[in-house]
Amino acid sequence: MHIGIDVRYLSHGLVGGVHHYVAHFVPELVRLAPEHTFVLYADRRRPFELTTLPANVAVRFLPWANPLSSLQNDMRMPRWMSADKLDAVHFPANYGFGPAGVKKIVTLHDAINVLPLTEILRGHSKRPRSMAMMTYLHYCTLASLRNATLVLTVSEHAAAQIARAAGLERDHLQVVPLGIERGWARVDDGRRVHEVLSRLGIARPFVLADAIKNPGVLVRAWQLLPEAIRDQYEIVFFSRSESVGAAVRAAMEAGKAQLVVQPSRQDLNVLFSQAEAFVFPSWTEGFGLPVLEAMACGTPVIASDRGSIPEVAGEAALFADAQDARGFAQHIQTVLTDRGLAGRLRARGLKRAAEFTWERTARGILGAYDRALVAREPAPLLKESVA
Repeated sequence: MHIGIDVRYLSHGLVGGVHHYVAHFVPELVRLAPEHTFVLYADRRRPFELTTLPANVAVRFLPWANPLSSLQNDMRMPRWMSADKLDAVHFPANYGFGPAGVKKIVTLHDAINVLPLTEILRGHSKRPRSMAMMTYLHYCTLASLRNATLVLTVSEHAAAQIARAAGLERDHLQVVPLGIERGWARVDDGRRVHEVLSRLGIARPFVLADAIKNPGVLVRAWQLLPEAIRDQYEIVFFSRSESVGAAVRAAMEAGKAQLVVQPSRQDLNVLFSQAEAFVFPSWTEGFGLPVLEAMACGTPVIASDRGSIPEVAGEAALFADAQDARGFAQHIQTVLTDRGLAGRLRARGLKRAAEFTWERTARGILGAYDRALVAREPAPLLKESVA
């Protein structure tokens, strides 16, 4: 099979979920499939991230002069792919346009781009550039789905949302879960742990949480804990930015929480490993990768029961509704005081996390390519427009 993959996320200097997905499944995919040939479509905005590729992989670099180049390349992509005489093309970043007569696979990570446009715009910045970009992504995603042979997504929850929002037949959606990197593991090296915690100013036992994932409910739950627990433990929030919400700031000012800004992967690995629990009260998740990363480090997980989180965590976590501060407080107190339960959660989490590898993801994607080759094209939508 001769396969084309749009990998422009690896030549834009980006971070985030889609970049993480492309950066990890592509190397694993080409390693696992030496019998196939691949053409990777990058551009010249930034240096291409993959420096070592096997002989069955070619990279085509598209021109890039300014931000409009990305839109121009969206439209030119079918011509370039047609010239490469591909059997299938894969667009792993929510949308893309391939040549006629070639099987098209699109990974749609969640339903955001296919919600009604008014709902999308209501949830984003009202700056003209942001509104124009969200409108463009909305219509490009819908057009891509109309012409896709097969649509991949990362969880059953995401699949159900996409099918409902886009009117896509469920049979044309295939779930291929994400993996976690091999480097996530429990850190027990005393000197390394001491160096990281000392440098970050963490002296007390702590629970760990993401500062942008509904932290208010955790702060309210903390206030419901017995005073002895609140005096012994603290919350450590991590964030990409020093700009955090009022709830986190108030907890910090009260001496109940600390904030770690932009922790390195190595530091976060230590924080996960040393936390008494990872609390993840997210409103919704298309997948919930931080849950698995915490589990891989042997950390008990207490999480929201919304979105795909229960699907990903299985029986290896304790759950409460994202608005239920009392439920989170009860679970936190139990994990901090019942060492037997905490140990069982650690063991279950390690076992659960081991099931999610990028090799497994890549094998699922390869299976989707095989399925697409014999599938009818395109995948029909049940309704013509959801705009």
